[in-house]
Amino acid sequence: MLTEKKLSKRLGNQLLFTGPTLIAFISVIIVPFIYGIYMTFYKWDGISSTMPFIGFDNYVAVFQDNKFWTSVWLTIKYVAASVILINVLAFFLAYLVTAGIRGQNFFRTSFFSPNLIGGLVLGFIWQFMFNVFLPSIGESNNWSLFTKTWLGDETKAFWALVIVTVWQYAGYMMVIFIAGLMSVPKDILEAAKIDGTSGLKQIIYMILPLMVPSFIVTVFLSLQRSFMVYDVNYALTGGGPFGSTVMASMHVYDKAFQRFDYGVGQAEAFVLFFIVASITITQVYMTKKMEVEA
Repeated sequence: MLTEKKLSKRLGNQLLFTGPTLIAFISVIIVPFIYGIYMTFYKWDGISSTMPFIGFDNYVAVFQDNKFWTSVWLTIKYVAASVILINVLAFFLAYLVTAGIRGQNFFRTSFFSPNLIGGLVLGFIWQFMFNVFLPSIGESNNWSLFTKTWLGDETKAFWALVIVTVWQYAGYMMVIFIAGLMSVPKDILEAAKIDGTSGLKQIIYMILPLMVPSFIVTVFLSLQRSFMVYDVNYALTGGGPFGSTVMASMHVYDKAFQRFDYGVGQAEAFVLFFIVASITITQVYMTKKMEVEA
């Protein structure tokens, strides 16, 4: 049995090491989140000293805002494309750099480095690529795909966003897959190789089932980061051309801070949070179920 003195000492140590982090988390995450929900029941323009209570009117306005739901649907399509491509490419890169090729440590560093670049800087770099570099290459080689900037085309601008997102996060997810591949028992793969199992069959029937825990993490992270995209969206396309690439986060920001409709903006942010949380919880549940079955 722990004495009262030991219990108080243990509690003091816990507060010493976890207290600052807990206070910061409550101050930066919990309090603003609760205050944001509180704001959804009031009408405020960010300037007026009065903030009248309007009940659920802001939520009614959310469901009547066609532009918001258009941005949500566009975001879902963007997330679906990004998550699939990020994880497929990241797994391929991880498999490649763990296959014993020469200079694999150099390739690991190279593939991971785009994740170290900030979203705004990344967006401006690729804006130059799509506006100047690729069109010049396309014109000199007569490649019709690149003769004109992708950022001026409504369809291509969407895929430009996807490409930049995949380029940014694939290397980060690769590191997680490398850890998963390193934990796959080598004796099982060697036995399968002796039995004549091809490399592709090993990947499909042996490696992938053992990699489910890694996929749970990578899909969760890529879902969360893709849904919350703003900086790359802002720097690369700015929502253009003609508002065709306005993602949900950008629409919420514009509603609250550009149009000064904080109540509706907060309500849209909360609805977006609910959508993202529902999809993420479902994803974790389904992949955990796959892990148990595997």
